[in-house]
Amino acid sequence: MKLDNATVTSSVVVPAATALADVKLEPARVSALTSFCRVMITDKPSADSDIKTEVWLPMSGWNGKYEAHGNGGFAGEIYYDLLAASVTEGYATSGTDTGHSGKTGDFALGHPEKVKDFGWRSIHDMTVEAKALVAAFYGKPQEHAYFAACSDGGREALMEAQRFPSDYDGILAGAPAYNWTGLIAAGTANDAAMIATPDSYISAKKLPAIAAAVRNACDAKDGVADGILTDPRQCHFDPAVMTCKAGDANDCLLPAQVKTLKTIWSPKVDAQGHLVMGQYLPGAEDAKGGMGGWMFGDSPTDFTALMFFGVGFYSDFVYQDPKWSLKSFDFDRDYKLATQRTGEALNATSPDLTPFTSRGGRLILYHGWNDPGIPALSTISYYDAVLAAMGPKKMDEAVRLYMVPGMLHCGGGPGAWDFGQNGDEPRKDADHDVFTALEQWVEKGKAPETLTAHGEAIVRPLCVYPAEAKYMGGDTKDPKSFSCVVMRH
Repeated sequence: MKLDNATVTSSVVVPAATALADVKLEPARVSALTSFCRVMITDKPSADSDIKTEVWLPMSGWNGKYEAHGNGGFAGEIYYDLLAASVTEGYATSGTDTGHSGKTGDFALGHPEKVKDFGWRSIHDMTVEAKALVAAFYGKPQEHAYFAACSDGGREALMEAQRFPSDYDGILAGAPAYNWTGLIAAGTANDAAMIATPDSYISAKKLPAIAAAVRNACDAKDGVADGILTDPRQCHFDPAVMTCKAGDANDCLLPAQVKTLKTIWSPKVDAQGHLVMGQYLPGAEDAKGGMGGWMFGDSPTDFTALMFFGVGFYSDFVYQDPKWSLKSFDFDRDYKLATQRTGEALNATSPDLTPFTSRGGRLILYHGWNDPGIPALSTISYYDAVLAAMGPKKMDEAVRLYMVPGMLHCGGGPGAWDFGQNGDEPRKDADHDVFTALEQWVEKGKAPETLTAHGEAIVRPLCVYPAEAKYMGGDTKDPKSFSCVVMRH
């Protein structure tokens, strides 16, 4: 079998419950592993490409399906735990490092072909190669192909649906960073606001007070005072009420910090007034894995996650200058320059999914309302754009969106956020597992409706957008106490 521009560098049978010497898997994952053929591929679609891909093929019990996994952040690694979970359940599966090793963006310095590999080429090549191996190994092609990923992987998912509509039958895209240049520009604008003056910086030590003030103002608006804002768009909390009256303290905000927080909670528009990126929304500021670490550190010298992405992107991708400084950032100029130089390779913003859906493709989107990494409103903007392009009938036939109250980035948070989206647990029924719901939609024509989501101590219905869970009375931890209703706010 011949692969275009790619070479199989290794092909070995891994016995059941065998630890891999070069891959660290959780012990429980290893013990559950069934025997599989591990195929390693080096793909070189350009002279400067070096894409590492792996395809895992069950030696027995193949379910006839292929499930691919995407990446997060700047990629640079294969998510082996997800491959292990898929192959254990009988899926042929694959993953790729997208053309570089390591989680930083410095691979882009002087390497425009590697930017293309990261942006779109590696995932498509992986898909073509994996399908060829499946057909050769089993003597027949897969019956259905699926792609599931979150964050940058959500961007990869939409890139596949838009540019390569025949690659996958079902796609699960979580918190997609699809408007990459707009997203990074917006996050960098917030970072620049944080360091604008010595008084502008909001320490993570102030997050508990901010979160408490937000809950006090908005928590009960949805009928339940439970620490979860069902739809934080309805929270119009003014941080000016927290202005310090007797000097700086962790339970108040300096005037410059009030301005910073208002900037973070405001949409980003260009010089012509066009929306670039929706704002971050209030709620869950003090949650583990929330704004602390993503945007707020203990001091201005802390390098938070959004600074990591913003500085990495602008220095390595846009300006090709490792010495680029956040202090030089100008939102309008740098957003436009980033889009001009990298948008074609990185942005997956086309709302026309007709080529994908007309051949039976089905797409499920999801996003946590309190995502501290990618504003939840960005996915709603994409959903609305697709709705306008396709019309409500075709949209209903092929696209679903779930907005998850209280969920952070791809999971976690105070809400009920576990609905099988991570792909690292055994598949359940379609009411409790969004991937199973996607499969039933593709294979049986049964469109997904309300799901059941689990949290630390609660269970809630997860509604198809634009509906949301409305409290009807009774035990607030019981999903039967809620109904999915399209609210008029």
